Amino acid sequence: MKIIKPITNWLEIHASSPTYIGWVLAGIAVCFFGAAINTMAGWLYAISGVSLALLGIAAFLPSRSLIGLSVTRRPIPPVSAGDDLTLELEIHNSSKQSVTDFQIEDLLPFVLGKPIKQAIESIGSRESYRWVYYQPTDRRGIYRWHTVEVATGAPLGLFWSRRQHQSEATAIVYPLVLPLTTCPLVDEIGQEESQRSEYRGRPLQTATSGLVRSLRPYRLGDPTRLIHWRTSARYGELRVRELEMVTSGQEIIIALDSAGHWEAENFEQAVITAASLYFYAQHQQLQVQLLTAATGLVKGDRSVLETLAATRYHEDISDHDDQCPLIWLTQNPLSLSTLPQGSRWLLWPDVQSQTEPVLVNGEYPGMIIDTAQPLRSQLQKPLDR
Repeated sequence: MKIIKPITNWLEIHASSPTYIGWVLAGIAVCFFGAAINTMAGWLYAISGVSLALLGIAAFLPSRSLIGLSVTRRPIPPVSAGDDLTLELEIHNSSKQSVTDFQIEDLLPFVLGKPIKQAIESIGSRESYRWVYYQPTDRRGIYRWHTVEVATGAPLGLFWSRRQHQSEATAIVYPLVLPLTTCPLVDEIGQEESQRSEYRGRPLQTATSGLVRSLRPYRLGDPTRLIHWRTSARYGELRVRELEMVTSGQEIIIALDSAGHWEAENFEQAVITAASLYFYAQHQQLQVQLLTAATGLVKGDRSVLETLAATRYHEDISDHDDQCPLIWLTQNPLSLSTLPQGSRWLLWPDVQSQTEPVLVNGEYPGMIIDTAQPLRSQLQKPLDR
């Protein structure tokens, strides 16, 4: 079987290969021909001759019907993990005759899913067929493939022929972005930058200066001077002014330790965390960039999402000498002692490690992620100090 399968594949792609029924008919024709030689009966020669002629016609027609077909793929819109990819192919018949009873197969990479097949009843001369299907996704990534196959056994079904068409495809699946309502990991960096600006003689402007981001419900511990009394009286509950944070032109960098060693599930959680923190910081109107080992600093929504979709652990390290505060996402506790001033950290414990947990330097607040707990609720909790 190991020898027959490659031969069959080669015949199907370059010419045509007998189906099971074709082999049966060929065997019957050979038997009739052998009987005709022994008996010298003319009717046995006639049956074997007709059978062999039928096999010859059946071997020629399938490959001939596929000659005029061409396949064009439309660009694939990016999606987030968990959403369906929309894949669209157009099959055009440029021949002068209709093509009937064939199938098209999109050879997806195995990490994305099994190959998808579609039976097509007929495409008229100079006409096209538009095939749209939806492929579920469960993990982020950039998936590439380039082969589509069209195949047919028509009209007799005695031989099977298929042809491969080059149809480049790139499907980008972005990581999931968690909708965070608050995140002390990001908020406290913004507050500290504002305080440092105040110490430099650039005081944070109050609401009377017009830098009010929004009004929100009062939380325990909010300064009473920030209460907006007129709005509070209108809504019947205390409303507090959220002031714009001043960052002195510095940028927060969300740094993913993609050069380090990770467990696969921990790394996927870290990628989701990086995406969620980036967009939360943007929503808070902070200057934010993403840092990975392979790409260095990246900013811009699409660039960040594509970088996170493609990133892997054990990446080669690119040069980066910036000393801006980092939000460091890692599984290596030893790396926390080298963070720039004002940084924060998120640590995923290595459950497979046989070593004792390393005590974290308390100079930089952060959080140890419990993989058994929901990630979103942990990102909204106060930091460990």
